[in-house]
Amino acid sequence: MLAWTIYITFAGAVLLLFIPRAFSRWLALLITIAGFAISLIALFQTPITDLAHFATIVSVPWVSALGMNYHLAVDGISLTMALVTGIVAVSTVLFSWDVEHRQNEFFFWLLLVVAGSYGVFLSADLFLLFFFYELVIVPKYFLIAIFGSTNKEYGAMKLTLYSFFGGALVFIGILAAYVTAGSLDLNHLAQFQFAPQLQLWAFPVLFLGFAVLAGTWPLHTWAPTGHVAAPTAGSMLLAGIVMKLGSYGGLRVAMNLFPQGFQMWSKWIAVLAVIGILYAAAVALRQSDLKFVIGYSSVSHMGFVLLGLATANALGVSGAVLQMFSHGVIAALLFAVAGRMLYRRTHTRDLDALSGINLGRALPFAAFTFVIASAASMGIPGLSGFAAEITILIGAWKAFPIAVWITGIGMVLVAAFTLRALKKSFFGDGTSSVRVQEGRVLVDSDWKEQPDISAAEKWGAGLLMFATLAVGLYPKLLLDRIQPAVEAMRFLK
Repeated sequence: MLAWTIYITFAGAVLLLFIPRAFSRWLALLITIAGFAISLIALFQTPITDLAHFATIVSVPWVSALGMNYHLAVDGISLTMALVTGIVAVSTVLFSWDVEHRQNEFFFWLLLVVAGSYGVFLSADLFLLFFFYELVIVPKYFLIAIFGSTNKEYGAMKLTLYSFFGGALVFIGILAAYVTAGSLDLNHLAQFQFAPQLQLWAFPVLFLGFAVLAGTWPLHTWAPTGHVAAPTAGSMLLAGIVMKLGSYGGLRVAMNLFPQGFQMWSKWIAVLAVIGILYAAAVALRQSDLKFVIGYSSVSHMGFVLLGLATANALGVSGAVLQMFSHGVIAALLFAVAGRMLYRRTHTRDLDALSGINLGRALPFAAFTFVIASAASMGIPGLSGFAAEITILIGAWKAFPIAVWITGIGMVLVAAFTLRALKKSFFGDGTSSVRVQEGRVLVDSDWKEQPDISAAEKWGAGLLMFATLAVGLYPKLLLDRIQPAVEAMRFLK
């Protein structure tokens, strides 16, 4: 059933090239709801015991001469990633409801990113996974280059070049695995005993290739630049889904195929993770553009994913997967508020300018949404950020106790830049010349009245807030499905 998330989304993208403009947003919404519904049904209907192993759902010959198969499979990890893809996709369409410029083309590129992401998370053939992984790069470029702002051509090109650089490293690692084992089947490769000498160099090449897209320090600089340049939908997709392709690939492919290589390099991965958490949080504290703050926040939070993976124990790695889900919905929500609810009505993201406006009074729903998203980002109990980070830190304490102490500094910095952004964005002193009248924000020389938060924006925000609250209050819903799949992998200590 999950295979239909790919087919329906690709079919919807093609249909968008032919249907009248008036129906494009409705079609995009129906397609993303269908994908979300399928992943949600699979979450509740698939027995937990069936999710402990990467079980085949579709397998047909593709390029028989090279041993390539159209092979899709699912376990608790891939199901969790398919679910967050569906949630973010639906909310992204809702926050793009009033897009006017080249509307059909906009939703066409958007659905291609979503379809390619579903493909990566469900692929059980190494070349098929790489095919979907690279497929996502093209629509990402056009979404930013055509529909973005703030040096959009530079941001789109930088993101694309970084992605292709990472993809080249991934391809080298895939070739090494294929030539040595003579197979592209991930389940077969996971059982193959690669020589330690091969794993010593193949693992870092493959893992680093995936880590580029995950925004790992020091190859992270494409992320803040790309987020700022992208339209709101592009930022939501990049932070909510696309960055997870890199961390998922590092787990599913690099770590599981080359476990000895992973053990040799795990300490260095933990070092990069801690540096990324601290560095990105410190830089975010100095930013004046709200999107840059959230962009560096994403890099810092993805550092927690990397730290969880580096622990090589079931709890830490399970926490890393839960953090992928959690950060997906939280980052999408933060970018939705900054890029849509706030910027659309004030025409600025500058925190110093916003600090003179009391937007909390003018836009109470947007302020409430940003408070929830900020609380989740800081790891406040009851929200998904806390459930994910505490799981990672407990796992990390077993493997790298010193790293946990250092990471504590990063968590303080995260709270500092988040509270600073929250206060300046929505709870300013009201001294700006921009007026707030009868619950409306009035800006520009003609004091044009700006629209209130739309119903589509409220539904999109509500879905993301419900997801972070549900997982925060009941993380067992996902952890019971993630942990057995993690324990089935052979890199665990």
